[in-house]
Amino acid sequence: MPASPVPTPAPLTDQQAGLLARLTEDLDGVGLWWLSGYAAGLARGQATGARPGLAAAQPIAETAASPALTIVYGSQTGNAKRLAEKLAAQSEAAGATVRLLRADAYPTRELKDERQLYIVISTQGEGDPPDDAIGLVEFIRGRRAPRLPDLRFAVLGLGDSSYPQFCEIGRVLDERLAELGATRLFDRGDADLDIDSVAHPWMARAVDAAKALARTSPTHSATVTPLRPLPAASAFDRDRPFKAELLAGHALSAPGGLHTPRGRDVRHFELSLEDSGLHYEPGDALGIWPTNPTALVDGVLQTLSLDGSQPVTVAGDTRPLREWLDGKRELTRLSRPFLAAHAERSGDADLLALLEPERRDDLARLFDEQQVIDLLQRHPADWDAGALVAALRPMTPRLYSIASSQKHVGDEVHLTVAHVAYAVDGQSRWGCASNFLARAAEGEQLPVYIEPNERFRLPADPSRDIIMVGPGTGIAPFRAFVQERAITGARGRNWLFFGNSHFRTDFLYQLEWQRALKDGQLDRIDLAFSRDQAHKVYVQHRLREQGREVYARLEEGAHFYVCGAIGMGKDVHAALLDVIVEHGARSGEDAEEYLARLQQQGRYARDVY
Repeated sequence: MPASPVPTPAPLTDQQAGLLARLTEDLDGVGLWWLSGYAAGLARGQATGARPGLAAAQPIAETAASPALTIVYGSQTGNAKRLAEKLAAQSEAAGATVRLLRADAYPTRELKDERQLYIVISTQGEGDPPDDAIGLVEFIRGRRAPRLPDLRFAVLGLGDSSYPQFCEIGRVLDERLAELGATRLFDRGDADLDIDSVAHPWMARAVDAAKALARTSPTHSATVTPLRPLPAASAFDRDRPFKAELLAGHALSAPGGLHTPRGRDVRHFELSLEDSGLHYEPGDALGIWPTNPTALVDGVLQTLSLDGSQPVTVAGDTRPLREWLDGKRELTRLSRPFLAAHAERSGDADLLALLEPERRDDLARLFDEQQVIDLLQRHPADWDAGALVAALRPMTPRLYSIASSQKHVGDEVHLTVAHVAYAVDGQSRWGCASNFLARAAEGEQLPVYIEPNERFRLPADPSRDIIMVGPGTGIAPFRAFVQERAITGARGRNWLFFGNSHFRTDFLYQLEWQRALKDGQLDRIDLAFSRDQAHKVYVQHRLREQGREVYARLEEGAHFYVCGAIGMGKDVHAALLDVIVEHGARSGEDAEEYLARLQQQGRYARDVY
C-alpha cells in the first residue's frame, strides 16, 4: 500500500516563531534535538489543521523513519550528558539518523525494536545508577526485559576508581544486554575521572559504527533533520572557564563547630560573573578548577626527593614537575590504578592484597582515609618524575550546588562549602577545592563554569508546593529555591527540613530562614540537630514524624527535593517509603512504584554526592 503523501508544511506564524526563539534561549543540546521535532510538528499542524503544541508534533513521527541509531545517557554530574551530546552530533555529521534521550525519557517498550543502541552512563556512590537512569537500569535488569537478537550495542561507563565498584552500572548493562541476545559492537569503555583517555577512542569507534550504519540504512524523505545545537550564550564552559572575582567569603558555622575527625567549618562564598555571559537556574552547579595546597605539593616532592623544577613531558605537554603537581594532577584523591602501580613499585604484599575482590571494604576505607602523600610515606617506593606524573590522575573540576538565585543576586553566584581540614599522623590534610576557596583572598580570580542540572528544577507551575530536605551543605540549592520563589511571587508553599550537628554552631543561614518565615517566603521549617540530645536525630526522623502532612502534600501535587550526601539520600528515601506505606495504606511494592512515578514526573528529585 503506497504511503500517504506528506503535506507541505506551512510557514510558522510570527507568534509561533517568537515562541520557538524564546525557547531556544535556554535549551541545552538535548532540548534542541527535541525542539526540531516540535517545530516540524507546528508547521505540519498548520497544514493538517492540528492544534499547535505538543500534540501537533506527534504526527510527524508516524511518517518519519525510526532513528537508525539511539543514544541514551544517564548522568549525575553532567559528564555523561556532555559526551552523549557530542557523540550524537558526530554520529549525525557522519550521516546517521540519531535519536538522543536522557535515560528517564527513554520509552522502554521500544527497546525490543532498536537496531543500534549506544548507552553512556555514570556510576555513583557504591555501584548505584544515576537518578535519571534508575528506571531504565531496573527494566533492563528485570524480568520484563525482552529478548534482543536484532540489537547491536555499545556501552561507555563513567566512574571514579577511588570507589571499589568502579563503573559498575556500565558493566551491568553491558553484560545484561549481551545476555538478552544483543550483539556487542565493541568492548565496553570504562572511563575514570580522566574521562577523555577512554572516552575519545571509544567514541571514535562508535562514530565509525554509526557511519557504517548510515551507509546501509534506507533514506526516508519524511525524516526530521535535527537542529544543530545553538552556540552557547557565553564563551565560557568546562574547558574554557571564566576567571570569577571572589567578592566575599565568611564562616557560616560558629567557632567550636568542628565535630568530626576531619573537623570541617562551613563557609559562604560570593563570586562575580560580571561580563561573563554566564547564566544559571536554581538547582544548577558551579564548577571550579582548583589547585592543590602548596604544603601538600611540597610534601610529595620532599617525600620522594624530587626536584620541582625538573621538566616533565606528557603527551607533548612539557612543564615543571611542580606545575604538574600544583594544578594538573590529583593529590587529595587516591585511585585504584595509582595504588596498583605503587604497590608494584614498593613490593608491599599488604597493598597488593587490598586489590583482591574480597578486600573491597578495606580498600574503600583506605581511599576514604588516605591521600597520595599518606600512601607514599607509609609504604616507601622509588618514583621518578615522569612516571609519577603519568601514574597520577589528571585534576578534575569540583561541582558545588549554587546557593543563590540569579534573579535575586544579579551577576553573582553564591556557594555553601564545607572546608575539609584534618590531621593524619600529626600532619595537616585538606580537601582540594574547599581549601582552594578557603585560602583565596578577596579580589582573587578563580576559574569557574556553570554545570546545568536539568533534573533538579523548581516546578513549572508556581502554585505547586515544594518540600526540601537539605541537611548540612545540602541546604545550598534550597536557599536558591526560596530566593527564586520569593522574587517571582510563586504562590506554592515552601517547606524545609534542615539538619546538622548542633543548633548553636551549625544552623546554616539561621537569620535568613527566620526572616523568610516571618516574611512568608518559607511556609515551614523542621529542624534536626543530631547531637543536641542523648539520642541522635536526623532529617529522616523528622520526615517520619511529619509523615501524615508530607503525604497529604504529595497527594496534592507537591514536589519533593533532596540534596546532600549519598548515604543521607538513601536514608531519606527509605523514610519516604515508610511514610507512603503508613499514610497511603500501600504495600512496600506500591510505595516504590509511587515514588518511581513521582520521579518520572519530575516531582521527586535528588542531588546527592
